[in-house]
Amino acid sequence: MDAREAALLALNDCQRQGGWSDAILKKRLASAGLDSRDGALATQLCFGVLQNRLLLDFYLSHFSNLPLKRMEGRVVEALRLGAYQMLFLDKIPHSAAVNASVELTRKHCKNPRAAGMVNGILRNLERNLGGLPTVPQTDPVSYLSTLYSHPEWLVRELLTALGSEETARLLAANNSQAPITAMANTIKITVEGLAEALAEEGVTAQPHPWLADCLILSKTGNLERLAAFRDGLFYVQDPASKLAALALDPKPDMQVLDCCAAPGGKSFACAIRMEGRGEVISCDLHPHKKKLIQAGADRLGLENITPMTADGKAFRPEWENAFDRVLVDAPCSGLGVIRKKPDIRYKDRSPLLDLPRVQRAILDNAARYVKPGGVLVYSTCTLLRRENEAVALGFLADHPDFQAEGFPLPEHVGDARGGILTLWPHRQGTDGFFIAKLRRGG
Repeated sequence: MDAREAALLALNDCQRQGGWSDAILKKRLASAGLDSRDGALATQLCFGVLQNRLLLDFYLSHFSNLPLKRMEGRVVEALRLGAYQMLFLDKIPHSAAVNASVELTRKHCKNPRAAGMVNGILRNLERNLGGLPTVPQTDPVSYLSTLYSHPEWLVRELLTALGSEETARLLAANNSQAPITAMANTIKITVEGLAEALAEEGVTAQPHPWLADCLILSKTGNLERLAAFRDGLFYVQDPASKLAALALDPKPDMQVLDCCAAPGGKSFACAIRMEGRGEVISCDLHPHKKKLIQAGADRLGLENITPMTADGKAFRPEWENAFDRVLVDAPCSGLGVIRKKPDIRYKDRSPLLDLPRVQRAILDNAARYVKPGGVLVYSTCTLLRRENEAVALGFLADHPDFQAEGFPLPEHVGDARGGILTLWPHRQGTDGFFIAKLRRGG
């Protein structure tokens, strides 16, 4: 199996099974046994098609007599793969892109005539690359939706919040590759020492421009194979998530509760900032996530983390007024991490509508665990106001014993003096992320 075949099968699995592309692709790459170079190409192809699916379909539809929705799923994915390589990748010859898609169709599709159809459509596209149809600009929602392959409902909400120019910048950023950022485990090593250790393994590591103890990695290959990773010298975390832990401001010997912790990055950040002293109770609703958090803590050597299975909405009397710091990184629509999960934009919208109720229930419950004078941080990895500001401000209106409290930020990141902050991929280069720091009265 080569990179294109792995990408095709992963894309088909995403469509049929409804799973997440990153997890599905990881399984496909493991079963295919591809080397790092082919694995990187398969990832680029799979993510590239997902990032540009609506635009690819717009072009393909102009060169096909048969509507795409009437084609077999694997035929459509083969067409998208070929079109993506021709339109977006300069180093792949067009003939190789077409021939590969034709062969994949012949191998994996039921209709014996499908390969000829794929060849005809892609050859037609190739002949017209210098004069492609223009996406109509009469309706800004439809135009931006097609051009950047985001659903119209999301584009409409972003236009209301940001205006057309900044929305276009955000959508373009969503279709870019997120950098790999590694947080040094400063209990074991300095960030300078980590950079040296990674360099010895052939990894390029540059200091993050505004976040301390953070490196931007490239030429990593499989991170889990690195000795520096296995030895617990770092963990991977987006700078926005690290800022949520910094806003919480945990200190040594405190009692800290992370209510929705998996896979554990914010718990790790807190435990390290606490110098291994005190306790971080790291909870998740799903029992298997407890093992995931424990494995990460063990790898990093963080003995002050206690993983637990717990429902964030269910009150535990023994925790009332028991914690100096409580973090609620609530379940959310995840629309701030589209760079890392490009298919999240295509998921059914209807389950998202109930999220603010769930988020508020968790936040209300978690507030009961905060000691007088303690801090509650509410965060999400989405950019929708109804899951962010609306939840935090509604909570404050109903809990007069809590007040929003400002927190310091690295220079040029933003202003959190009001205690509420949204981070944007096109502004700060981070995941889309929301943070609200709430202090309980003494």
